[in-house]
Amino acid sequence: MTDAQVGCHPTPVFASVAQDDPRARPLLDELAVEYSSRYGHPLDTVHRDLVEYPASQFAPPDGGLVVALLDDEPVAGGAFQRYDDHTAELKRIWTSEHHRRRGYGLLVVAELERRAAAVGYTDVFLTTGWRQPEAVALYVSAGYTPGFDVDTYPMGPQPHPFRKQLRRSP
Repeated sequence: MTDAQVGCHPTPVFASVAQDDPRARPLLDELAVEYSSRYGHPLDTVHRDLVEYPASQFAPPDGGLVVALLDDEPVAGGAFQRYDDHTAELKRIWTSEHHRRRGYGLLVVAELERRAAAVGYTDVFLTTGWRQPEAVALYVSAGYTPGFDVDTYPMGPQPHPFRKQLRRSP
């Protein structure tokens, strides 16, 4: 995606980080608030689940966690982990509430796909929640095939799956 595709907003720089890196903290903190408010779960429980998720899942060689930075400020991010031998699973896709609607979510998804393909994955799987219509729109716009009828979304309190085959580099 070019600057023109992002609009008049600057293009972030991506950094590979570990789950306990301070630059990943806003991602986990804001996701906890977002998930807690959308699904009615206690904030401390949601936050604990995010920070106690096995960091090794998002570590090379099978995974990765990236943060998009503007002037060293984390504005978006996400992760991938092994789903099976050929498939990466995207997780933790996030854009700061102060930087939304600028195309950064699509940039994060594209960066995660690029990194997943670079380590040998040929497919991507992900799920989103039933109270996240913005995420559904993001994944559809990024070329993912929903495993449900988007015209009847949401269909109840279960994960809503998506899949995409990664393009092979020439």
